Amino acid sequence: MNRNKNAFANGIRDGIPIALGYFAVAFSLGIVAKKAGLNPFQGFLSSMLNHASAGEYAEFTVILANAPYIEMVFVILVTNIRYLLMSCALSQKFDPVTSLAHRFLVGFGITDEIFGISIGRTGRLNPYYNYGAMAVALPSWAMGTAIGIVAGNILPPSVVSALSVALYGMFIAIIIPASRTDKIVGGVVLVSFAASFAASKLPLFYHMSDSMKISLLTVIIAGLAAILFPVNDEEDNPRSADLDKEAAEHDP
Repeated sequence: MNRNKNAFANGIRDGIPIALGYFAVAFSLGIVAKKAGLNPFQGFLSSMLNHASAGEYAEFTVILANAPYIEMVFVILVTNIRYLLMSCALSQKFDPVTSLAHRFLVGFGITDEIFGISIGRTGRLNPYYNYGAMAVALPSWAMGTAIGIVAGNILPPSVVSALSVALYGMFIAIIIPASRTDKIVGGVVLVSFAASFAASKLPLFYHMSDSMKISLLTVIIAGLAAILFPVNDEEDNPRSADLDKEAAEHDP
């Protein structure tokens, strides 16, 4: 019980910077939601069920265009498909006895940033750590959308754009420490940057959504990295047991 409480508290601590960044980005999304005709409650509910900026922007655009439901389902599926990959990757960090209910709940709250702080923890991942991060990050995301709808177009676009930069700076802060401590991770990050830039310029990818590009590049780059630089199993790497011990000490 104490271990779960500490894990939850650690999740809240690590989720606070994410919540601040989310509020700023969701605020600008709220302005788009107002143009689509949503009221503050509808915007809040939408953000509590859809935790992706690109996914919500696509959702509000479809609503604004008065498109059919089937088109909205398709657009949201394509835009958010990368979270399927993230959930599968994160599930490997759970203890094998972790229940299906915990796995589903953690999967529901997966975002790019929550995935980043979760995958970066050493040893086994306690689901209550994710619950703590979700408890502060997701309501902040939803509140930002609702308040953005209320504010409407009062703030100038330059201010809203400046606030949105906070999220990108936070995400960079997640990957830089891991890249500095592990040359392989750093190399994969650089390759990912180069491949993403190439995908944005090549005509072959012009008709593919940004989320689909990210998902495709993730599968290819992560697959190649796993083949070329496999992580040793516990039998081959005695340090893995030590990492689990260190995780237990930091998350008693």
